[in-house]
Amino acid sequence: MTYVLKLYVSDDTTLAERDAAHRLFCGALEGALGGPELVWPMYVMHRSIVQQYGEAPDEDDLNAEQRLVFDAWQQAEAAALEAVFGPYRNLDEGGYDISPV
Repeated sequence: MTYVLKLYVSDDTTLAERDAAHRLFCGALEGALGGPELVWPMYVMHRSIVQQYGEAPDEDDLNAEQRLVFDAWQQAEAAALEAVFGPYRNLDEGGYDISPV
């Protein structure tokens, strides 16, 4: 794996449930982005775009590559969060951090 994932889940989650959630999250994220080697670089590029343009940038402010990265990450993140926390998750339920190996 080219990145380290830290999932924030409820304290009463068992180790088996945490492991399953980790696999689900990584599987959905990697599947949507095209593989584990793309997660960290895409995450870094997405964070850079957000720092420069905000959480909801105007599409006209982004060039074609930035739009592609931003949209791809948003879709991958949504798929991963839904895989673990469900389609009706509350925004203050769970979360994650990604860092390099």
